[in-house]
Amino acid sequence: MNLNNFSDYTPQLYNFYKKNVTKKLMKKFGYNSIMEVPKLLKIVIHQGIGSTYLNDKKILDSSLKELTNISGQKAIICYSKHDESGFKLRKGTPIGVKVTLRRDKMYEFLERLIVVYLPRVRDFNGLSNSGFDNCGNYNIGIKEQIIFPEINIDEIRKNMGMNITFVISTTKYLESKGLLSLLGIPFKKKN
Repeated sequence: MNLNNFSDYTPQLYNFYKKNVTKKLMKKFGYNSIMEVPKLLKIVIHQGIGSTYLNDKKILDSSLKELTNISGQKAIICYSKHDESGFKLRKGTPIGVKVTLRRDKMYEFLERLIVVYLPRVRDFNGLSNSGFDNCGNYNIGIKEQIIFPEINIDEIRKNMGMNITFVISTTKYLESKGLLSLLGIPFKKKN
């Protein structure tokens, strides 16, 4: 690789997907073409701030900074689309922060998640097998943002969790789980 030209760079996990994972999935599920193999399309990281924003306006700035540091990409604010009296929300009130990762940044984040972030979770026994939805996507709930080394613990305004969603190109549970398992996601072992 030429160090002066970073356009040649591809993440190690993506190279692993192309060389190993696609072949194993084709063999396991009997695909006839490489185009049938499920792909990871994007990873969405979302942190809801909810009613804490009404009490402390700096929570929004803190959440934006945290997600930007974690993902390496600028996070955006999510706003309420409707008035909701039960939650004391008005239309246009900030309710969360999110970032959507694709291509190289997605694979880089996934590799850091597997190698660095998840091992830092206290009493970690693997990710739940029940996080799949009917569309084949997988969701993880992180309880505290302190597992991310990019976060300065002294600057945390409030311990808040986040959701990480893996959007996959298939709607079938077994294919989605097979893809994520081969990429290195540590699922809980069934007893």
